[in-house]
Amino acid sequence: MNRCTTASTPAPQSPHRHRHAWLAALACSGLLSVAALPAAAQVQAGLGMNRPFPEAALRGTLTFATTAEATLNGQTIRVAPGMRLFSPQNTLVMAHTVLGQAFKVNYVLETSTGMLHAAWILTESEAAQPRKGSDAITTNITTGSGALLK
Repeated sequence: MNRCTTASTPAPQSPHRHRHAWLAALACSGLLSVAALPAAAQVQAGLGMNRPFPEAALRGTLTFATTAEATLNGQTIRVAPGMRLFSPQNTLVMAHTVLGQAFKVNYVLETSTGMLHAAWILTESEAAQPRKGSDAITTNITTGSGALLK
């Protein structure tokens, strides 16, 4: 059974077919140029909104070495599997796009593991506000006898 038409006349073409192809090409080129931006250009300044940070959030300088390890205030720290990094616009930033870049952040550590749980890249005005924890990392890792920890 042949479902194809065997008519010798070509199918009628839309007079706007070239315009649609041109618009599609323009849209694709716009998407490609955004994807080709360097990672530093993808983290932009904030939009003037006031972000509520958790009370437990501390201040520090964060640099991602890999997606599983980062340097926080000069010390290596493990990154939690579900870690969230927020841009100044409060959108999610993928850690692999900012490898090697240092950011002033507010951060939260997981209490049970001591891993980096969440971090917010700060704007200049947010970084100017005082917050504790700019020079120390607290973890739950101890050495020695548990009897000394009473």
